[in-house]
Amino acid sequence: MPLSHLEHALIQTADIEGTKDWYVDVLGMKVGPHPDFKIPVYWLYLGDRDVLHIAEGGDKVPEARKQYAGQESTATYGSGVVDHLAFRCSGLDDMIANLKRRNIAFKERQVDNQGLYQLFLIDPNGVKIELNFPAAEAKGRRAEIMAADLATAN
Repeated sequence: MPLSHLEHALIQTADIEGTKDWYVDVLGMKVGPHPDFKIPVYWLYLGDRDVLHIAEGGDKVPEARKQYAGQESTATYGSGVVDHLAFRCSGLDDMIANLKRRNIAFKERQVDNQGLYQLFLIDPNGVKIELNFPAAEAKGRRAEIMAADLATAN
């Protein structure tokens, strides 16, 4: 059976509150309910779906988390083996204005054959975030790098 969507991703961090606040304030996610794992955790929602889980990492990992889910890495910075987290979005102009207002650097990309206009940015933990917008929202924008240009450059 084919995959239909990203269910969630987990970010382990040394700053659980700051990371939660960044996703809520910058990207507009909402803190929502989660099971009582007896460890500090946030589940962040888009609509009625939990999409991002945030837990303590590094040397602060509670023994309960190690026992329940294991721990492959003690990293609390950078994407490690996870290259990025991708989210489908709308409101390109509003998001660009929001990022600029917050002095958050981002890169613009476009994938013509998929009808996507993309923004790439880095969260407070060094995790790459990909925001995918319908290309129609670009309204004449030209991304710094076009996927079609890369294909012809090889």
